[in-house]
This record gives sequence, structure tokens and C-alpha cells, in this order.
Amino acid sequence: MESVYSKRIRAGKRRTYFFDVRATRGNDYYLTITESRKRFNDDGYDRHKIFLYKEDFNKFSKALGEAVDYVKTELMPDFDFDAYNHEYVDAAEEAVDVNEVIAAATVAEPSAVTVSEAPSAGHVASEEVDKW
Repeated sequence: MESVYSKRIRAGKRRTYFFDVRATRGNDYYLTITESRKRFNDDGYDRHKIFLYKEDFNKFSKALGEAVDYVKTELMPDFDFDAYNHEYVDAAEEAVDVNEVIAAATVAEPSAVTVSEAPSAGHVASEEVDKW
């Protein structure tokens, strides 16, 4: 399946998240979210992948937002979450907003999105992600 957009987020020394929008043969789109963790013995990586399909984008986005808001407002209201905005982000890489990725995948027309139009900063080729 063709990758039309990819975003990498470093989340610590051993964890990286990949958000990949992929196209199906029928010109449909879905999102894969991959967590890659380097093993402590330096013997490769552990990967966990979630496939998110267009019919679940809104439900997923809403549930994720509600869960994050609950932690921020109810469980940890005094914690400064903004203090971590700068960590583990490459200079050329921006922090990703999951809602923006999902919204981009939902509004993209098959003829309007191509690999060449994918952002170059932070772009990770599908083959590189699969090597993890």
C-alpha cells in the first residue's frame, strides 16, 4: 500500500512514534500509528502498530482528546504539560497534532495527494518504517 504522508515523533531515547497515511488500491486512505521501542539489549526494536480506518477517525480522535483532557484536568491539573513540548523534537521537525493528521486524511481527495506533495521535513519513507 502506498504511503502518502509520514510523520515521526521522537518520544524519549528509546521510543519513536510514526503516523503514516497510506492509500489502498481503491484510492481510499487509512492511518497507521506505530510505536517503535529500542530493546534494552540493543538487539533490534519492538514495534506495535494500530491501523485506523476512515470510518473510525472521528470516534478515535474524540476518544483520544477526551482521555488526554481527563488526565490534564482531572488527574493532573497542576502539572505543566507544556514543559515537555521541546524535548525529543528535531530542529526541522514539528510536533504533530493527531487531529490535523486525521483531518488531512479525511479531506484528501485521491487525485490531490501524491507522495511528491508529502512534507519533506520529518518525512520517513515507508520502507524505512518497515525496517524497524
